Amino acid sequence: MRKAGAMTVQRKTIYDLLTATHDHPTASDIIERLKADGHHFAYATVYNTLKYLTEEGLIHELKLHGDASRYDARTENHQHVVCISCGKVDEVFAELPAAWLSSVSEQTGYDITEEKILFKGVCEGCKSANKSSH
Repeated sequence: MRKAGAMTVQRKTIYDLLTATHDHPTASDIIERLKADGHHFAYATVYNTLKYLTEEGLIHELKLHGDASRYDARTENHQHVVCISCGKVDEVFAELPAAWLSSVSEQTGYDITEEKILFKGVCEGCKSANKSSH
């Protein structure tokens, strides 16, 4: 954490909650989890904290499937896959092919500095549920 001095109790509590979870919660999910843990932060505090943590590079804001942003405390380079049936989000750590990145760069003239690829499909749980319901 770069600005430890600016890490208020609320910021630390929300950051710790995000580092302990792997399901990429929405702000609404975070508010519910805070309440379940006995914390009663104002909605504005939660939203402002998520904005602060994102701007500081401590978490990533993900705009994936649907309207609500999701939050991820894993900041190393990775992609995401979303289940089009249940909305579950998983992380993908497969390297993107250098030839593909180079082709994108050549085609667009951009120097690629970051990749954010979103994969969509049907998760194992939904595939199993669909098979057993037939």
